[in-house]
Order: sequence, then structure tokens, then C-alpha cells
Amino acid sequence: MAFADPQSIGSATLPRTGFGPSSGTFTNSDGTVKLTVSHALGKRNRRNIRVDYSKIAADPFVAGQSGNVSMSVFLVVDVPKQGYTAAEQVTNVAQLLTLLTASTNSKLTQFVGGEN
Repeated sequence: MAFADPQSIGSATLPRTGFGPSSGTFTNSDGTVKLTVSHALGKRNRRNIRVDYSKIAADPFVAGQSGNVSMSVFLVVDVPKQGYTAAEQVTNVAQLLTLLTASTNSKLTQFVGGEN
């Protein structure tokens, strides 16, 4: 089963722009937001969901110049072929996301600020 078309992230609507046997890509109309969902199955199953962002930003070193900058955010779930049910995997991922987003994103703010 595939992710629905389109997907939304924040205010961006992302229609499907790629489809393969173990991956799907969704990109907004100006190409500044791209969602990729992929699965690599082998000795361990690796599931990856990734968002790539790009924008034009001022160059802090050259006055009056701007350039393209980008960032990526992704989550990888790496599990053995057996031993963890889908429900256990969902619970474990949700617990990490809850840790990061609880108390108005306080742990996430610490994380992107470089704390450990």
C-alpha cells in the first residue's frame, strides 16, 4: 500500500513525483520541499522517511548576495526481520517523537541547539 497522493507538510502540498517498488517521492510545485519514503529489506529492515527543504538565503559573508541553502530531516527505523511487531515499532517511534515534542518542543530545541 502506498502513501496517499498528495501529502502535506506544514503548508506545503506535495503531489507524488516518483514511485518505485520500495520508495515514493512527493515534491511541492516549486521544488523547495521533497518527501521521500523508502524501505530497504535485507538482513535488517531499514525504513526511512525524509524531508528535504531548500530556500534562497542571504550570504552572511558577501553583502547583497544570496544563494541556495538546504537542509534535511529524516527518521530511520532499523529493525531485524523478526522480533518486533509493527505495533512495537510504532510505539517505540512514537515514544521518541513524544520525547522530542513534549513541553512545546523543548527537547527538540535542545537537540537542534547542539545539546546532548
